[in-house]
Amino acid sequence: MKIIDLHVHSLVSDGSYTPHDLAVHAKEVGLSAFALTDHDNIAGNEEAAAAAKEQGVDFVNGMELTTDFEGRKLHIVCLGFDKEHPAFQKLYRQMRRIKEGKIPEIIDYVRGKGIDISLEKVQPYAYGRMDRYAVMRYLVSLHLYDRAQPLWDNYLDPAVAMLGLDQNVPAEEALPVIHEAGGVTSLAHFHKNIGLKGLSRAEQERAIVRLHELGLDGMECWYPNYTQEDRDFAAYMIEKYQLLTTGGTDFHGSNRPNIEMGHGIDGNMAVPYRVYEKVILSCKKFHK
Repeated sequence: MKIIDLHVHSLVSDGSYTPHDLAVHAKEVGLSAFALTDHDNIAGNEEAAAAAKEQGVDFVNGMELTTDFEGRKLHIVCLGFDKEHPAFQKLYRQMRRIKEGKIPEIIDYVRGKGIDISLEKVQPYAYGRMDRYAVMRYLVSLHLYDRAQPLWDNYLDPAVAMLGLDQNVPAEEALPVIHEAGGVTSLAHFHKNIGLKGLSRAEQERAIVRLHELGLDGMECWYPNYTQEDRDFAAYMIEKYQLLTTGGTDFHGSNRPNIEMGHGIDGNMAVPYRVYEKVILSCKKFHK
């Protein structure tokens, strides 16, 4: 069976592979298609697309959008949009202002926690423009932990909260823009804290229905650490409300070492190629 991965990160955000090397790795692990979905950043898409073409792997451009919804933070996988569309460019500038805001102050906060860090030391870890992911990559280089998540939990997220930077573009503003730009949207890892964790299934259903009304097209039916109950609920929602099916491993390379691109944890995932084909057709609908 031809398999794909529609949720993948590069070092443009918090992954460890370059966009080029992700395409090479996709070929190595037997993928037929993938999407690059860096956090609130599209800087790696052209490099990944060119490398995917060289490798004979299908590619769709993407981004994992951080958005606010009813007092919660959600991640929305956006696929197939036109990055040059004026509405998308306006949204993107707004998102980048958030991610690039108060970097010296974030660095000062981290230094106050006893970490050897400065703007000059972080600068070489910037991919294009300086943002909080450059700070994260520098912290990764210090080998404080064997994975990246504790760096967010202990340093970056507290700094962002203290500095008042934990506000994101509201879902009701962001979702329609992706449609305007010809793309589709899918709710990522609904079961996590950055998601709908803590709500009852009835409350999760109501939230997803409301998001669908605002412009959400689908949700991830495959994710590496879904329980069987999570998978069943995602399948139920997709069927009941005719949502677009997506799925991916949320691959971060060595920053999340137990997860393999396209295959999840110990081979527990295999998203079929037909899911990619349906995403492309759905994007074409909005490009008409």
